[in-house]
Order: sequence, then C-alpha cells, then structure tokens
Amino acid sequence: MAPRRAQKRTEETESCPIEPADTDGDDASIAESFSELIGQTESNQEHSDGDSPLDDGAGAPESPAAGADGNVLGPWIFQGLIAGLLIVAVLGGLAGWSGYRYAQIRHDEQRRAMLVQVAKQGALNLTTIDFNHADADVKRVIDSATGTFLTEFQQRAPSFVEFVKQARSQTKGDITAAGLEAQEGVTARVLVALAVRTTAADASDQKPRRWRMRITVQEVPGGGAKVSNVEFVP
Repeated sequence: MAPRRAQKRTEETESCPIEPADTDGDDASIAESFSELIGQTESNQEHSDGDSPLDDGAGAPESPAAGADGNVLGPWIFQGLIAGLLIVAVLGGLAGWSGYRYAQIRHDEQRRAMLVQVAKQGALNLTTIDFNHADADVKRVIDSATGTFLTEFQQRAPSFVEFVKQARSQTKGDITAAGLEAQEGVTARVLVALAVRTTAADASDQKPRRWRMRITVQEVPGGGAKVSNVEFVP
C-alpha cells in the first residue's frame, strides 16, 4: 500500500508543477514605474526651473506700454502728455492775458469817462449861479476844485458872491458837447461846449451865449477827480 501512495503523490506533484516566480518581470515593472516617476519628477523640475511661466512671459500680463506689434509705446505716450500739457498751458496763458487786457481796457474806458464827467460837472457848477442861493452854488464850485484853481477861486469867492447878490443875476449853463483832449497820468484836459443863459434884475433874458472851456481835471487820493484849472477858449 505504501508504494502505491507514494506513487500517487508523485503523480499529483508531476500533474501540478510549481511555476517559478517571474522575478525578472516584476523587477522590470518596478524599475519601469520608478523610471517613469523619476522622469516625471525631472520633467516637472525642468519645467519649474527653465520653463516657468514667470520666466518666459507666457502667463504674465502684457505691459500696457506695449503695442500689438511688440513696440514699446511708453515714450510716445509721455511725449503726447507733455505736448498736451504745453498746449493747455499756452491756451490758459492766452486766455488769462486776454482777460487781463479786456479788464485793463475796460478800466481805462471807465477812467476816461469819469474824467470827462468831472469836467462837465465843473463847467455846469461854474455857469449855474443863482443869487437866491449864491453861497451854496459857490461852495459847490469850491468842493469840486483842487490845486491852483481852488486857491484862486477861494480868494475871489466872497466878492463874487456879493456881486451876484447885488445884481440879482441868474445864470444857467447847458452842455452841448464834451470830449477828452489829452490825458497824462492822473491829469486830463477836457473841452466842454456850453450854452449859457443869463438874466439880471435890470435886464431882460438874454439869448444863450456859446462858451467853450478847457477844463483840466486831476485825480485825487481816495478816488475821483477834481477841477484843477479852467480856461476859456475862443
């Protein structure tokens, strides 16, 4: 019986042979996987070292100073800004100068008009005297005078008032024309034409008489102007 069992085990062993482990294939697979891992790691390392998006500019935002063809526009933009600022400055200067000139011209016109008006009023004050209020009329002349004319008229004022009252005279002047003859600094000469009507107690109304005066006016401190000289022009 024993030989038959031994023979049976031998047959089973022969019918189920033990396959040797494919160690070479497993080793090759492991080596291949390791190699791929190493290669991938090296590839990532190379990509990180040499092919970084920050290095080649692939992912970096384009510079706002770069055009579509890659040319740098920075200098052109800077020059354009400088030119624009210069133009604005020039236009602003011209506008300021024009405004200043207009204001200066306007001021000169108003000043000339004021001088002419003072001369006209001075002529009216001198030719409009009523014996009923001679003192007030003469005072008005004095208040509107300055310089040499003021000094001389003040000296003659008392006798002039007395004469007007005794003659019971009335004079009234009406301006027919006036114009600026010359202006030098704060002094101006104005020609004034008047029609003067005179009446007296011992005479009837006279026809208006044509008078022409050259009145010099002078600007005074504090503003305004006053009569500084009076001449009769033939």
